[in-house]
Amino acid sequence: EHAPQSIMRWGRGIAAVVGESFAEIFFGNCVALGIPCVTLSGADMARAMDLVEANPSAEVTVDVEARTVTVAGTTFAAGIDDGPRQQFLEGRWDSTAELLEAREEIAATAARLPYFNGWS
Repeated sequence: EHAPQSIMRWGRGIAAVVGESFAEIFFGNCVALGIPCVTLSGADMARAMDLVEANPSAEVTVDVEARTVTVAGTTFAAGIDDGPRQQFLEGRWDSTAELLEAREEIAATAARLPYFNGWS
C-alpha cells in the first residue's frame, strides 16, 4: 500500500527489496528510508530469480499488507515482521518525523523526569 509513497519519495528508484534475509543495519536503514524489505524462502527466491532471468522485464510486485511477492504472475508468500509491516501500512516508518510531530508531548514528559530537571 505504501510503496507508492516510496516511489514518490525516491522517483523511479527502489520501492522495495526482496531477499532471503537482511542484515539488521541494512534492514533498519531501509525502514528509515521508507523501503520495505521482505523475505522469501530459499526455494521461492530461486524460483523468483529464475522468472526474472527468463523475462528481465517481468513485473515484480511487493504487497506488504498481504505479505506476498508476485513475479510474472506467480505469487510467493513473503515475510516481514509485524512492527515494520504496521509502520509501512500506517505510513509511520519515518521515526524522525514521528519525533518531530510529538515535540510537545516529549517536552512535557521530559519536564516530569527528574534527571532532566537537576534531580528535583
